Amino acid sequence: MSSHGNRKGQAIDAAIRARRTVRAFRPAPVPRTEIAEILETARTAPSTFNTQPWRVRVLAGAAKRALSEALLRAHSSNAHPPFSPFPPTPPADCAARHNDFGRRYYAALGIDRADTAARVRQTGRNFEFFDAPVGLIFTIDGALTKHSWLDYGLFLQNLMLAAQARGLATCPQVSFVRYRSVIAAELGLAPEEDVVCGMSLGYADEAAPVNRLDMPREAVEGFTRWVGFEG
Repeated sequence: MSSHGNRKGQAIDAAIRARRTVRAFRPAPVPRTEIAEILETARTAPSTFNTQPWRVRVLAGAAKRALSEALLRAHSSNAHPPFSPFPPTPPADCAARHNDFGRRYYAALGIDRADTAARVRQTGRNFEFFDAPVGLIFTIDGALTKHSWLDYGLFLQNLMLAAQARGLATCPQVSFVRYRSVIAAELGLAPEEDVVCGMSLGYADEAAPVNRLDMPREAVEGFTRWVGFEG
């Protein structure tokens, strides 16, 4: 590899490694032109037979506040069916990492994990987009299969890395899925649209302890099996 190619690879690696999930933002606005540039980059993600299953609502100002208020009312009433992104009995290794995340996350916030009320309030912060100036809601046609959802993940990763390269932070948020009916009413979703996730986008509040979480990752040797290589 040439030195130029090596530098480009290092720059891409650095952007990927530097990305963090941010849960406290500064209120400084993000120009629409910059968000459009990020989406222009994200849309180059590969998808099965170029089907491009992503649909995005980008919210700011009064529109974002109105959605947040509706979601907070729903969250407070706790009348919607519970939602979990995990099966009732997840694989043991995933369950252990989930529990480790909870311990680290609530410790960074100064919340006792036994304090249910405080945990519920913190979950509600999702629906305020953690004070980020921009909120995004991502939807997909519910008829599509898991392969299109995989494509969607590639699109979201593109978007988050494009934001990172511009000094912007993101937080992908699956908690929005529980309130699909509320989101549909506020944003006029078509009947076939399922909510994939929400996302907060803006400038990180570097002083917030929760933004300094450094979550461990499994070593390559732990999840990789080399087949057909010598040595």
